[in-house]
Amino acid sequence: MFISNAFAQAAPAATGGTESSLLSMLPLVLMFVVLYFVMIRPQMKRQKEHKAMIEALAKGDEIVTAGGLLGKVAKLGESFVTLEVASGVEIQVQRSAVVQVLPKGTVAK
Repeated sequence: MFISNAFAQAAPAATGGTESSLLSMLPLVLMFVVLYFVMIRPQMKRQKEHKAMIEALAKGDEIVTAGGLLGKVAKLGESFVTLEVASGVEIQVQRSAVVQVLPKGTVAK
């Protein structure tokens, strides 16, 4: 009485199903390619440059730490750097905390 008969419509024949699935995946693949070149690749390049800078540290280099401290490298350890921030004042920081190597003569005593 209240429920009418429902009839299923015949689905159109799937022609070119492989082609349409490839075209639907194309935007997703393009997004990953753009993401790689815009975000992932530059970050890997920055990490490589930072690692090379840390490995090239030498005694007497003037550096800036992540906390903003300026000083001269007094001693080098395997994972720590002793930094002279003033005459007779030395502190130890991790090598990974070094953000930038400054040109010689930047830090005034």
